[in-house]
Amino acid sequence: MIEDELALLDKNINEFWNKFKSNVSDTSCQMVGLRDAYKDINKAFAEKLSVKLKEEERMVQKYLEYQNQICKQSKLIQEKRENLLKLIVEVNGKKQDLEALTANIQDLKEEYARKKETISTAKRTSEERLERLQKSVDLYKDRLGLEIRKIYGDRLQFIFTNIDPKHPDSPFMFCLHLNEARDYEGTNIKHKERSSWKLEKDHASYH
Repeated sequence: MIEDELALLDKNINEFWNKFKSNVSDTSCQMVGLRDAYKDINKAFAEKLSVKLKEEERMVQKYLEYQNQICKQSKLIQEKRENLLKLIVEVNGKKQDLEALTANIQDLKEEYARKKETISTAKRTSEERLERLQKSVDLYKDRLGLEIRKIYGDRLQFIFTNIDPKHPDSPFMFCLHLNEARDYEGTNIKHKERSSWKLEKDHASYH
């Protein structure tokens, strides 16, 4: 009885040991497989991580290049903006100069128009005065035999005949010129009373 129990115990111990060794062997194989799988996974992960890091490095490099280009573009835009502002200031200055020049031209045109009108009026007045003087000269020539001669010193000599009915060919004369005060002055007058009266009358009709 005891022997049987010992034999059964021994059998059970052997079976347990065999199962234990089998389990340990299987576990070792599984551990080796897990280790190899871990190595493969780790290698694949390292390769993927390396590829990803390289891609990230390229992205960082591109980002830095883009940032550098953006800085250059920003600097160029700022320079162009400053140049544009300077150009705007110059254009505004030239516009103001042009406006001032236009205003000056307009003032000159108005002044020219006024002077032209003044000259035209003075010309008409002078022509009318000259016409009246010419009529007076013609009248004196017809009735008093007036003859006008230009002599030395820009003087004009007025010679009258037909003044004395008894001596129609007897000349009566005087010289007329402008003095320093721009007044008419008669000199070399013959028959002074008559000639002076004629000079004053002629001077009054001229003005």
